[in-house]
Amino acid sequence: MIKRTSIAWLVAIVLIGVAIGWVLVRIVDATTGRILGVPLIASLGLWALAIGVLLWAVVSRPRLIHPDDRGHSSRGPQPVHVPTGDPQAVRRAHHDRMPPLLAARTAALAMAASRTGALIGGFYLGIIAALIGVISTPSGSDSVTASLIAAGACAVLVGSAIWLESMCRLRGGD
Repeated sequence: MIKRTSIAWLVAIVLIGVAIGWVLVRIVDATTGRILGVPLIASLGLWALAIGVLLWAVVSRPRLIHPDDRGHSSRGPQPVHVPTGDPQAVRRAHHDRMPPLLAARTAALAMAASRTGALIGGFYLGIIAALIGVISTPSGSDSVTASLIAAGACAVLVGSAIWLESMCRLRGGD
């Protein structure tokens, strides 16, 4: 059985990423005497991934949320009320539900995205922590700015993935 992603586990992954990023900056500085350059294009790729997961969550929400779980006051689609004697209406009501295999794959995507985003985000936070002393230099400033943009993308990725994973849970706490 797959367990929900816990926030404590994600924090631990972030801390591992911070340590890796900080050590990498120190190694590059000690061996080359240069500041680690962080390309801006990497953060743009992370933003594309984060937006992709967020869009998948938004598009999948109506197909994943059970009608009984939707509040009547929410802005999402309202529950479908099906007449008891009409088999065609029952079929139409369940037609928009996401197939179970696709929902399982979506949950796996969400779990992988949250862990990956936490590790990469921690990595960029470690770079920021290591370069904070040289932020006044042009290359230090550029690297810190690119790392901040990438860490922001990772935060959106993790948040979107956790939201998507929460929608994939089965009723009854499974």
